[in-house]
Amino acid sequence: MQIKELLEIVAKENASDLHIVANSKPQIRVHGELIVLEQYDVLTEESSKELCMSILTDKQKEKFEGKYELDFSIEFENLGRFRANYYYTVGTKLAAAFRIIPQVIPSLDELKLPEVLKNLTKHKQGLILVTGPTGSGKSTTLAAMLNEINITRKEHILTIEDPVEFLHTNKKSLYSHREVGANTDSFASGLKYALRQDPDVILVGELRDRETISIALTAAETGHLVLGTMHTNSAIATVNRILDNYDGNEQIQIRNMLSSTMVAMVGQTLIPRVGGGRVAVHDILINNTAVANLVRENKTHQLYSQMQLNQSKEGMLTQATSILEAYRNGTISKDDALEYAFKPEEVKLKI
Repeated sequence: MQIKELLEIVAKENASDLHIVANSKPQIRVHGELIVLEQYDVLTEESSKELCMSILTDKQKEKFEGKYELDFSIEFENLGRFRANYYYTVGTKLAAAFRIIPQVIPSLDELKLPEVLKNLTKHKQGLILVTGPTGSGKSTTLAAMLNEINITRKEHILTIEDPVEFLHTNKKSLYSHREVGANTDSFASGLKYALRQDPDVILVGELRDRETISIALTAAETGHLVLGTMHTNSAIATVNRILDNYDGNEQIQIRNMLSSTMVAMVGQTLIPRVGGGRVAVHDILINNTAVANLVRENKTHQLYSQMQLNQSKEGMLTQATSILEAYRNGTISKDDALEYAFKPEEVKLKI
């Protein structure tokens, strides 16, 4: 058994992920569900380690053995690129998760994403975050948004990722891809020095800590369009997560910065599609005078009412509305609509 052989199955079965864990057969994730590859034997501690370590460089092996975690990307000829994470389970058993990265970057239209996302890419400066749980398609949505900029504007687009996922080809724009651990020490370091590299658009793979958030806000405030991800469930939760990183007078300053630099927060959730596959539903918070005032005055609990009021006029969207549209189109079932809803009572009432 070889890693490439298993990843060929991932591509063939239109799966998103491959899992290798000792004392289990290899498993793949198809449309959100894990499927055991029954044709293979159960992986032992030794065989799983040998399988995974076979594709690492000496530098990667040293890093993994020192930190017990490793993120990297790998490309196989005639197969494509994959994002990988190596980790240890109890008893120092090596395990790995691979995620396929589409070779062709989809457009916003092909993904059937809300039209307002295309409008957001026209901004010259500010902060746009796409949020959601792991596996919700955040990276793909951001790649499609960057692709929209690439085909419509002449910009220098700098990406800082861990690892680099989508490799964009220069069209109208110029790309500089940087990988944490290989080309820069950290997201914060890469973002700090990015300001000296004459970018117009900056992609930050993930806003993980206060330092990265602060530099991202500064970059957005000084005339750059900054896009990134955050592991939160909703648009409003993202605003609160950013503010929760600060205390006292610092939070007052950050509320002021966020209220003036935020362009939009886009929450994304994938729900099983009737007949197979998954469909993305969204909640979208777009900054306007009322939203900025609520953020500045620390009244984020009132943001949801603004999203409800401004859906038709400004392109804001609540997850409940997005779910209801998918349900009424016959795309998702009633049970799934209620299960994935942030506000199931609201969805139930409207159904």
